[in-house]
Amino acid sequence: MELVVGRVAKSHGVRGELVVDVRTDEPDVRFAPGVVLHGKMPKDKATRDYTVKSAREHSGRLLVFVDGINDRTAADALRGMLFVVDSDALPPSDDDDAYYDHELEGLRVELTDGTLIGKVSEVLHSAAGELLAVKAADDGREILIPFVTAIVPTVSLADGLVVITPPEGLLDPE
Repeated sequence: MELVVGRVAKSHGVRGELVVDVRTDEPDVRFAPGVVLHGKMPKDKATRDYTVKSAREHSGRLLVFVDGINDRTAADALRGMLFVVDSDALPPSDDDDAYYDHELEGLRVELTDGTLIGKVSEVLHSAAGELLAVKAADDGREILIPFVTAIVPTVSLADGLVVITPPEGLLDPE
């Protein structure tokens, strides 16, 4: 399974630098000089390799130079490109409370009394923290659940289960 570690948002400057929205907890490892990134355009199965020349943080994003992209036109052509890694290449997490997004997607979400709420469809990363996007079992709507211990006290990958204790109103339809 391919996991997205970054997305090219736009070009920066005239020398081919890419503005990359980071989607990894290890940007210093994934975008280190010399690392080969696998780039894939949305809705395209083919990937192309790009070697990182340099990367630096800028306003919550990375500015990245890759080999072969030397001007604004070439950089603009990569807008929307996803940088991906193979999930099999990822080391297991050393932290019992840390999960890769793909490990959480598809897990059943229940209340502490066993009431089924739905399934995790996606993990969203925002400036305020992570959110579990849950597709509700009863009506298919999307419920956003803050991924914090107070609300999500239990995650069991072995059981395929996320247990939540939502505050009043969180699960109510809008």
